Amino acid sequence: MTSIEFITLDVADPEAAAHFYAAAFGLDTELRFRAAQEPSTGFRGYTLSLTVAQPADADAYLDAAVAAGATVLKPAAKSMWGYGGVVQAPDGAIWKVATSAKKNSGPATKRFESLVLLLGVANIGAAKRFYVDHGLPVAKSFGPVYVEFDTGSGPIKLALYKRRALAKDAGVPADGTGSHRLTIGGSETFTDPDGFAWTPATQPADR
Repeated sequence: MTSIEFITLDVADPEAAAHFYAAAFGLDTELRFRAAQEPSTGFRGYTLSLTVAQPADADAYLDAAVAAGATVLKPAAKSMWGYGGVVQAPDGAIWKVATSAKKNSGPATKRFESLVLLLGVANIGAAKRFYVDHGLPVAKSFGPVYVEFDTGSGPIKLALYKRRALAKDAGVPADGTGSHRLTIGGSETFTDPDGFAWTPATQPADR
């Protein structure tokens, strides 16, 4: 089985990025940073999502992210599916914090239930087959719209969404070119049909 042990983000300043993610989301071992600035314009084709228990928790994370330097792409609000908002980190990565709950059940906490990497892909069926062939069993599938994989005991979940729909959900135009500025740390080395690269989890990063 292929699991995701961490995600490496290409950033201008690894130390500053580490400080931001610790202050905003309390993340440490889930992320690594590499000093690199490959050409990249517009939407990078992915989002990262923190799932939380209640709206107050989402607000706590989003407020902390903005205080640490993030830009609001979608203010926190109720929706048909629950409650959440979207911000963009100083390095350009897009983060959504959301909950299926619409009411608070207790005091706010900065504790998330799951960290999900959503890849925006051109063809859900082709990407799904690719990942199944690389050892990721399907946990949920909604036709040609959305697929979620079983990543076992790894700290990061993986899901596929159509690129244009993912960009709309993030509040940005779907157009983008160049590097994804993201590498997935798993158990194998490969590149998927949409150009997302995986590398063994033992490979070092700048931080």
